[in-house]
Formats: sequence, structure tokens, C-alpha cells
Amino acid sequence: MKREKIIFWIATGLIFLLEGLVPAFTFRSEMSIQGITHLGYPIYFVSLLTAFKVLGAFALIIPKVPGRVKEWAYAGFGFDFLSAFISIWVVDGFGVPLVLPAVAMAFLILSYQNYHKLNS
Repeated sequence: MKREKIIFWIATGLIFLLEGLVPAFTFRSEMSIQGITHLGYPIYFVSLLTAFKVLGAFALIIPKVPGRVKEWAYAGFGFDFLSAFISIWVVDGFGVPLVLPAVAMAFLILSYQNYHKLNS
């Protein structure tokens, strides 16, 4: 049980940092706006996506959040990482930029699996 708890908190902490804190502080940056518009999405999508990422990250990290809300947060991040992977692949082709959404998905899966191990 201790091993699962450590894996859960490391994976979930990384998701919180990369998908909650970083977007919250950088969503108005030129790099963030260029990244979204380069993939063909409108600029307003940056704010929308950032709001959902921050809410989802807090839902995963706060223990008192109901399980059903956590499930929706996991699903949302899964859709986000899969969509990012596909968008980058379609626009830029198969290459190094695909590593980030793939690694993020791996951490999400680790977090999700260990969340269920701890709560079953």
C-alpha cells in the first residue's frame, strides 16, 4: 500500500505541476498563444483550456474531492493528452514534440491506476 501511495502522489504531483500550475502562470505568454494557434485553434481556446486544466489539477490533488469528480478530471486530462498528441502529429508530423503528451499520458495512467488501488 505504501508503494502505491508513493507512485500515486509522485504521478499526481507531476500532473498538478505540469497541467495546473504551469498553465495558470503562463497562459497569457506569447509561447502559449503561439503553441495553440500553430495547431489551428482559436486564441480564446487558451483561456478555456487553462481554466479546465487548473480545475482538473486541483480536483486530482485535493483528497476531499468526491470520486466522481476525480473520474471526470482523469477523463478530461485523458482527452486533453490524446487530443494534444493527435493535433501535434497532424500539424507537425511524427517527431520529438509528441513525447510530451505521451509522457503526460503515462503519468496520468500511473496516477489513475494507483488512485483505484488506494480507494478499492
